[in-house]
Amino acid sequence: MNEKIDEYFGISRQGSTIEGEIRAGVTTFLTMAYILIVNPKMMSGSDITFMDFETGIPFNDALFATAVAACVACLIMGLWANLPFALAPGMGLNAYFLYGVCLGMGIPWDVALAAVFVEGLLFLGLASTGARAAMINAIPKDLKIATMAGIGLFLAIIGMEEAGWVVDNPATLVDLSATSGWTHMSGELWALIGLLLTAILMARKQKGAIMISIFVVAICGWGLGVTDAYNGTEAAFPDSIVSTPEMPTKTMGAVFGALGDIGGEVGLGTFLMVMIAFFFVDIFDTAGTLYGVGRMAGKIDENDELENANEAFMADAAGTAVGALMGTSTVTTYIESAAGIEEGGKTGLTAVVVGVLFLLGLFFADLFSAIPTFAVAPALIVIGAMMMRGIADIHWNDMEIAVPAFLTISLMPFTYSIADGIAWGVISYVAIKIGVGKHEEILNNRILLAIFVLMAMFYLGPGDQSTFDWILGALN
Repeated sequence: MNEKIDEYFGISRQGSTIEGEIRAGVTTFLTMAYILIVNPKMMSGSDITFMDFETGIPFNDALFATAVAACVACLIMGLWANLPFALAPGMGLNAYFLYGVCLGMGIPWDVALAAVFVEGLLFLGLASTGARAAMINAIPKDLKIATMAGIGLFLAIIGMEEAGWVVDNPATLVDLSATSGWTHMSGELWALIGLLLTAILMARKQKGAIMISIFVVAICGWGLGVTDAYNGTEAAFPDSIVSTPEMPTKTMGAVFGALGDIGGEVGLGTFLMVMIAFFFVDIFDTAGTLYGVGRMAGKIDENDELENANEAFMADAAGTAVGALMGTSTVTTYIESAAGIEEGGKTGLTAVVVGVLFLLGLFFADLFSAIPTFAVAPALIVIGAMMMRGIADIHWNDMEIAVPAFLTISLMPFTYSIADGIAWGVISYVAIKIGVGKHEEILNNRILLAIFVLMAMFYLGPGDQSTFDWILGALN
């Protein structure tokens, strides 16, 4: 049996062992298992009830979708692409789903999932032809880095808001909450403790630092009955630790009904706009992460191309489509894969192990649903900090790229929209290049030019959600 596994994954040929690959898979899972807690809470909108808003997706449905989508994507990545990269619903992408689409635009959750599903199928088709890799290569490297950094800031401000640290202020837009009122029963204080604990554990190279911090703060919060500053609820121990997994009761296949209703409550133009927004956010997010961990794993060739790139992209796309059918947002490769790579993971067996462990996580739904927001918020802030790592590689001395990169980074948290940051980064990049007489550079990059035209039509057209309806009307 071991010989067949070794031969299939080429473990010995790549200088690894089965035991080493399994250990790497467990390490990767421990560093990203927090997604089983964080993503269902964000997808269900269960932490923003003070705004009288919930997406309508039950927590258990979102947890099931998270685990299954991650499992499917990891298995495809491991068994087909034979790469040690782990995938799950993306942080930043889920925030855009909740805050940008459902809450910000008032799009029903099933329609938003339908947009994610169509986007996943579109990516699947592009990946099978190699066109997706061409699109990613067309995007300037600095803008890819800026996108990752911007998403990081977006996650950080959400985390600070959920921690109760950042509050609105009519005079200054935002303000720091009054620390004088913090006590041992305040969620704000425990969020700060969680942030410091996570940072200390990560600095000490502790595997699973984020997960450990979440549970330490949660257990303390349960024991003390700490009040959550974000939604006003009191932390309480779960009724059970292990439970039987439940199939989705509301989200399974809901996208098909939503697709049939397009043109009614939500117009076709609005749907296309949402789908394309998910499409471009996914492109930039995938580009930065997949090539980043690929370089760490030594999977980038002399032409700066990822080994088995099409198969890797198809794992991403298939996971996205499956996740949308079940009830979660876009799936992407996780930077936490680097932890397993550092542990010695070199083949797809590492990803397979991660996928199996995600599926086992379904048995802890009751435990995960009881985790308070102040225990999860520090994870968003720390992940945001991690996503800022590459910002030093941006060519800040070159104003042709510095300004577009800055707009990409800054507009995401300031507008609460990843799509806005990406769009204005691309629009300004092309405009500046043309302005300095380098129009041939843009004209020769037809894919980037097409992206620019599409974004310019949306952002500079009649306005926001009506733009695609306007285009469709003009065509008729």
